[in-house]
Amino acid sequence: MTSQLDPIILNFLYVILGGVLTLLFMKLGCSMFNKIVNFNISDELGKGNIAVGLMVMGLFIGVGIALGLVIGLGLS
Repeated sequence: MTSQLDPIILNFLYVILGGVLTLLFMKLGCSMFNKIVNFNISDELGKGNIAVGLMVMGLFIGVGIALGLVIGLGLS
């Protein structure tokens, strides 16, 4: 039983660490991108600007896929 428990706990810790890292990098990426563009992303999203919402969605999906691949390849 303990030989099966250790990999399960280790994988669970990888998932938690990967999720936290993904959220941190998404926040960092959005903050950096907000400094590059000529508008405030939060204000534009508050106004209901769909184009900015799609841009942020693409940014989050890209960062999430990239980090998911890095973490996934690190597990194997």
